[in-house]
Amino acid sequence: MHSPSELLKHVEQAISEIQYPTYPGNLYEPISYIMSLGGKRVRPTMLLMAVDLFNGDIFKALPAAMAIETFHNFTLIHDDIMDNAPLRRGKQTVHEKWGTNTAILSGDVMMVEANKHITNVDVSILKPALDTFNTTAQGVCEGQQLDMEFENRSDVSIPEYIDMIRLKTAVLLGGAMKLGAIVAKAKPEEAELIYVFGENLGIAFQLQDDILDVFGDPEKFGKQIAGDIIANKKTFLLLKLQELVSKEDHTKLTDQFTNKNTEDKIKHITDLYHSYKIRELATQEMKSYLDKAFTALNKITIAESRKSEIIKLAEELMSREH
Repeated sequence: MHSPSELLKHVEQAISEIQYPTYPGNLYEPISYIMSLGGKRVRPTMLLMAVDLFNGDIFKALPAAMAIETFHNFTLIHDDIMDNAPLRRGKQTVHEKWGTNTAILSGDVMMVEANKHITNVDVSILKPALDTFNTTAQGVCEGQQLDMEFENRSDVSIPEYIDMIRLKTAVLLGGAMKLGAIVAKAKPEEAELIYVFGENLGIAFQLQDDILDVFGDPEKFGKQIAGDIIANKKTFLLLKLQELVSKEDHTKLTDQFTNKNTEDKIKHITDLYHSYKIRELATQEMKSYLDKAFTALNKITIAESRKSEIIKLAEELMSREH
């Protein structure tokens, strides 16, 4: 079994070897730029870990890994436009650097590039690989649409929120791992189990992100603490609070949504989270999805020793402080 860091090296090497057309420069330069900004490369690495788990050929899986990473970065370009974000990984976003119209077009071409990568997998598994890739990509777009719609709704339920993060964040992790299983020619039921593992791990990961946004260490978190509170973002924590809050506290909470004093707003809402033990309830929810992930992994009939690297990486992801 390869370690995640060894597989990450293969991912980085494959990214460095991609050659985009040079003309027109302003269309392709943004693609090289965002692909070179780094990041943890969790999804392509997990894809290769799934290949390794099922004893497949890492090198034959690199086109699928590149498809997933290219698609992921395409979504970041378009997400940044929608969010009007000035920075991505500490650097100027593509639309800030090249303008919104070019960023939209470059994102479109990245989707084409991702499809070109996926068609380079072995022809014997091309149909299931394409089906999985397209289902995954469509799910992510659906999740992004729901996320935007939720901003203007005051009646979002927790099951709706979980489904939105499942689509927006988790299906990409599940889809990446299923693609790895397909490339390794695992049985369809095993490919499905590794998908369930990845998807539930992805939901747990996002719930943890909600918790860290409020209760993380700002030094380690790497972005503004309580950004979700400042933006009135509907996270699991806020939705759970709204579900449990008394009438009197509900008024206090809704008053905070228009509070322009951010420090004051953060303090008031965090105090309410403490009063209703929201952090503990969110942690419990996160652990329930983690349990679902490991239950699926346990059902895969492969020696436990072969699962050790995936288990280790999942535990590292879930014990992060940023």
